[in-house]
Amino acid sequence: MTSRAGIRLFVQAPLTAGVSLIMEDQHVHYLRNVLRQSEGDHIELFNGRDGQWRARIAVLDRRGGSFMVERQTLEQTSEDGPWLLVAAVKRARLEMIVEKATELGAARICPVTTVRTNSERLNRDRLVSIATEAAEQCARLTVPEIGAMTPLKNMLMDWPTDRRLYLLDETGAGVAIAQAFTAHPKELGAALLIGPEGGFDQSELDAMRILPFVKALDLGKRILRAETAALAALACYQAIAGN
Repeated sequence: MTSRAGIRLFVQAPLTAGVSLIMEDQHVHYLRNVLRQSEGDHIELFNGRDGQWRARIAVLDRRGGSFMVERQTLEQTSEDGPWLLVAAVKRARLEMIVEKATELGAARICPVTTVRTNSERLNRDRLVSIATEAAEQCARLTVPEIGAMTPLKNMLMDWPTDRRLYLLDETGAGVAIAQAFTAHPKELGAALLIGPEGGFDQSELDAMRILPFVKALDLGKRILRAETAALAALACYQAIAGN
């Protein structure tokens, strides 16, 4: 049988040589009906803990399927990228943010509610699925954590002291983004906070600017949509201070 390069699937089960894994239903459908794979074909599996493993499709029919795990092809590495906090926006835009932030290496994506947040509903399972598919496509060894929708003020109350929070300040009061990321302390983790459509309420900006772990950033003179700001800031951080 021939193998198709580039097929990677995320699984929950532990991975080690010689283990037989029962396929999840969505994997059976995807491999059999979408990719037209057959018994004997090879794919790559990862679970976020054990690295990447080459596996052979042992069984694949309309009743189900299984993998035979053969050998490790990549060791697990740390993917401790920045967190992305984003005020919930319309569904399609939030889904795009999750997909692209996964590709850009975000370790955690946290939808938050603010004074001006328009969307209060969140299909978290759908976002987890999008993040998983993006991780499979972009060769990550982990899937970013997707947080539950949380009020911003609650998240700030429990903020970890070893992580700097960069506030994307649409008023222009922050420092230049390149300057801030160049000076980012290597021992600190990072998180980026993107506001809602219409921006943060002034009371929120005033409260955040006095917090010791918050640093306000300026993205320039143009007014950016939330999804544009999120991905531009994340790309800048990864290029200058990340990976």
